[in-house]
Amino acid sequence: MPADGAKHPALRRQCADAILPVTTAILGAATLWFWLHIEPPQQVQARVPGLDQAPSPVVRKAEFSVDPQASSSLTMGAVPGVGAPSSIAGSWPGFRGPNRDAVYRDETPLARTWPESGPPVVWTVALGEGYAGPAIHEGCVYVLDYDESAKADVLRCLSLDDGREIWRNGYLVELTRNHGISRTVPAIVDGHVVTLGPRGHLASWDAKTGANHWLIDLVEQHGVKVPLWYIGQCPLVDQGRLIVATCGPDMLVAFDYRTGQVVWKSPNPRGWTMTHSSIMPMEFAGRRMYLYCGSGGIAGVAADDGSLLWDSTEWPEQFATSPSPLALPDGRIFLCSGYGSQTGSLILQLKVNGKEFTAEVAQALPPREFNAEQHTPILHQEHLFGIRKRGRGQLVCLDLEGREVWNSGRAHFGHGPFLFANGVLLLLDDEGVLTMAEAGPEEFKVLGQHPVLPDGHEAWGPPAMVEGRLIVRDLTRMACVDLRQPP
Repeated sequence: MPADGAKHPALRRQCADAILPVTTAILGAATLWFWLHIEPPQQVQARVPGLDQAPSPVVRKAEFSVDPQASSSLTMGAVPGVGAPSSIAGSWPGFRGPNRDAVYRDETPLARTWPESGPPVVWTVALGEGYAGPAIHEGCVYVLDYDESAKADVLRCLSLDDGREIWRNGYLVELTRNHGISRTVPAIVDGHVVTLGPRGHLASWDAKTGANHWLIDLVEQHGVKVPLWYIGQCPLVDQGRLIVATCGPDMLVAFDYRTGQVVWKSPNPRGWTMTHSSIMPMEFAGRRMYLYCGSGGIAGVAADDGSLLWDSTEWPEQFATSPSPLALPDGRIFLCSGYGSQTGSLILQLKVNGKEFTAEVAQALPPREFNAEQHTPILHQEHLFGIRKRGRGQLVCLDLEGREVWNSGRAHFGHGPFLFANGVLLLLDDEGVLTMAEAGPEEFKVLGQHPVLPDGHEAWGPPAMVEGRLIVRDLTRMACVDLRQPP
């Protein structure tokens, strides 16, 4: 028997007319269900000032110009904050301070005893994960941070008075945690703040306004191979030039810090790649040179023209090299690392014959005598002071022949940083406990200890100090501690 609709043409037409909208509605509902349940929704984030006109998160090679100043258009734009520069004077303009030696020479009297509550912690601010240390100048604290929500390296300028942000600026770059992210200390010179980011972005910023002067991708433009745990090299400004170990086709490159233009390049005949170590200057036999530990050894590069004065394969990288080479008197160089089972430290002796320089091994120390995983020892009072990795981070005093004079015994500091300040040694351990001690060739005596970063974790970033204010950090926080002698 035929269906009822076959007997009534008008009813068939009404049914046909209803099919199209019903079908459309069903398909629309199905599409909406598929979009909501099969494809995960994109996360919507609040608008961030400065990102409205930003480039895509993946910085492509084609976006970078051969002119570093033209590439500054890739930055996000300076975003002002509510902070203001402090009236506190003094400058800690880069890695290990004004002389790159981790010695604070200001005459501000420091307290030699602390109350039970510890020295005053003036302010604390949150940071992205990392170990990047601060630089300080004209009442401002500068730190290269990583903003995971914005996916950007961000230079932050903070007030030394209260930690409030004065401005920030940065550029987009995709990074993931790799034992933290940020690692380097800015270099401040003549109103410029120079930064070197985890993936090799070298940039210069206006110290007062945050405006970007220029930006270079060292990976794309200079053949940098990023080390295992991102870049840890802190830029050096010396004799009006910015010196960076690129270790691509060239070992070291000198830039004009004002423009980003190349001044000279040094050869890299052995094809060494970049380590976590930083460049250190040295004077010997009337020549100023730059010492750098590449992946295959150490080299001395002439400061005036970038020529390779000497190199040595006696100190190859053993998994990782973080401490920087340290120039000693009479043409000697102290080297150390926390990896390797045979040699923990090495002393090289430079020699010169006419214009020819050579480096010979003067002393090799096994790890049990001295090794260091992260921080460069300090040359002070004709002795070396450093944290030995063996023994859970003992402080060790060595003479200039590498012989141990004393160690800190049961006092352990892990991989923490340290600096000398007005006759005392300030050390921060892994958990954020600050120790003040008398430390010289004769003795080690603890004067005070206090957790300035309570419940701290991996407090490894290099500290900075001006006018009695010490800036320290752990993995996610930075704090200002007032160490001045009370009135």
